[in-house]
Amino acid sequence: MTGLVVAMDGPSGSGKSSVSRGAARALGLRYLDTGAMYRAMTWWMLQQGVELTDPAAVAARCGEPAIVSGTNPDGPTIHVDGVDVAEPIRQAEVTGAVSAVAAVPEVRARLVALQREIIGAGDIVVEGRDIGSVVWPQAAAKIYLTASPEARARRRSAEVAGSTVEAQQEAMARRDTLDSTRKTDPLSMAAGAIELDTTALTLDEVIAEVLRLVKERT
Repeated sequence: MTGLVVAMDGPSGSGKSSVSRGAARALGLRYLDTGAMYRAMTWWMLQQGVELTDPAAVAARCGEPAIVSGTNPDGPTIHVDGVDVAEPIRQAEVTGAVSAVAAVPEVRARLVALQREIIGAGDIVVEGRDIGSVVWPQAAAKIYLTASPEARARRRSAEVAGSTVEAQQEAMARRDTLDSTRKTDPLSMAAGAIELDTTALTLDEVIAEVLRLVKERT
């Protein structure tokens, strides 16, 4: 498996994180959550009081924070300027603002460069929205996870205290629209990717199918 890169793309709630970490453990590979990097950038912008509705203001500051991602699938970490932000980047304020920050071309250029640096010589499962299409189109295995809007909303509401399925479905619909219509690196299924619908599958079943697809492709 030396040098292997598995690109795992898809919208929120499709199961990317759990599946990617499970597959990485099973294959003995590293793991990278690129979405956490965009969240970390968003968290930093909020801490600095940057006006997130002003792309120029975001672009002017996006080169400042030092964002460091750990790649252990058993305990992935994310730090900004030495601060552990694994918990704060999952707060509602960040979730509601991350699509706007991620749409800024300068932000994407900087984080894609960091992601490619981490991927390096491979041996990694990378999850995100543009891994197979932009970050690492030469990946040996490119998988696009999907699920019904209802299933995605149920999964996410189970993770967010006090949330409802209806609220999550509305929020995801808004984020899907923003992510798929942004001018720079929109969410889309990469050429050569295999679409895997996780709606009716358990986590173990999805991981098993991913392992089968990786073996088939490599």
